[in-house]
Parts: sequence; C-alpha cells; structure tokens
Amino acid sequence: MAGNVKLEKLNEITGFVGAALVDSDSGMALGMLGGGPINLEVAAAGNTEVVRAKRRVAASLGLSDNIEDILITLSKQYHLVRPLESNQDLFLYVVLDRARANLALARHELKSFEQTLDFK
Repeated sequence: MAGNVKLEKLNEITGFVGAALVDSDSGMALGMLGGGPINLEVAAAGNTEVVRAKRRVAASLGLSDNIEDILITLSKQYHLVRPLESNQDLFLYVVLDRARANLALARHELKSFEQTLDFK
C-alpha cells in the first residue's frame, strides 16, 4: 500500500498536523503523513496500547459496542484515534492543531475519509 497516497486527503482537514494508519495487532504504522515534531511511529505504537486498553475495559463491562473514536485533548492539540469500521484490526490516528481545528468537523471528515478506504 502506498500509505501517503491513501492518507493525502487527510491533509485537507483544517488544523491537520499528521496522521497514520496503524495495525492494532502489531502497533506498526502502515502509512504516515506529516507529523511535524511528532514521531508518528512512536505515537502509533503508543496509541495501539490505548485502543487495546479501551477494548479490554469495554469487554470487562460486557459492552457489545464498538469504539467509534477516542479523543485525547492536549492543551495545543487534539489526537483522534478511529478504529476502522471495515477492519477493526486497523485504526486511523490523526493529530490536529487545537487552535485551528474544528473538532466536530474534523470528526465528520475523518468518518467520511474512512468510507473511501477498502481494507476488508
């Protein structure tokens, strides 16, 4: 897969800093775009642990629901983690500049972007 070609559309989200398509089993980034000062490979591995932890908690609670997205709000950034509906083994990780991003619009654009992917 040519990761940057697939992820290029995410660059159009207002406030975009970087993104990665991540394998939630291995923590490996399958594709990356941007990132600036953020090491997307390290972030991909770290956010894999976040997804696994949330799934464990959901299972412990007996929830039969899927994670739509996980939002981590920092003072200067939003970090969005979105497991793919079409393949729960993969997730999108997107970093946005909080001062420029519209969180609701970014979540909508990320969901729309996911519909363009085909990883069944």
